[in-house]
Amino acid sequence: MTPSTMITAVFTVAYLAVTAWLCRGLRLNTRSVCYGGLTCAATLVLGSFLLYLPTGAAISPGSWIPLMLLALTYDWRLACVTGWVTGILAIFLIPAWAPVHWAQIFVEHLVAFSALGYAGIFGSGKKWKVLCGVLLAILLRFIGQMLSGVVFFSQNAWDGWGAWGYSITYHLSCKIPEGTATTLIMLALPLKTIQNAIGGKQS
Repeated sequence: MTPSTMITAVFTVAYLAVTAWLCRGLRLNTRSVCYGGLTCAATLVLGSFLLYLPTGAAISPGSWIPLMLLALTYDWRLACVTGWVTGILAIFLIPAWAPVHWAQIFVEHLVAFSALGYAGIFGSGKKWKVLCGVLLAILLRFIGQMLSGVVFFSQNAWDGWGAWGYSITYHLSCKIPEGTATTLIMLALPLKTIQNAIGGKQS
């Protein structure tokens, strides 16, 4: 096992284990299942429209927002679980997310979508809490997809860049613009009003 594979395996197992532990006690009722289903559908639809950049990476029109919104206005644990379901469905419904290896599903798919649920881990009562949560979610998504690029797409590395340099640059080129836009939108949304309207948890 190469060092890159070892690092990726440790991160993936740790992330999935910690997330599963933090989501313990989540109770699903009719309302939460409906919200989760709607969020999953919205994420998949938005994720189907991609704008490709010169680096080959792509950004989508707000596909991160539904899961982050669910996390910040209802229950971040439900958003993480919904993210897992979305990650699995994306394999079949979004061509760009077709895995090249079965392990990629764990390294990238289950991490990239469920990580967006961490946007609500600090609550939504203060703007700084929203900002910290959103940035954490973006960072976790970046790490999962970047490690996937190192392990599963190193053959696509540009000449002289190496697997790490290629994957980091490739994913930063799309995460920075999409992450910036998403962060600004989440900070501008009336989260308290939305939370009260859907009966979300107070934070």
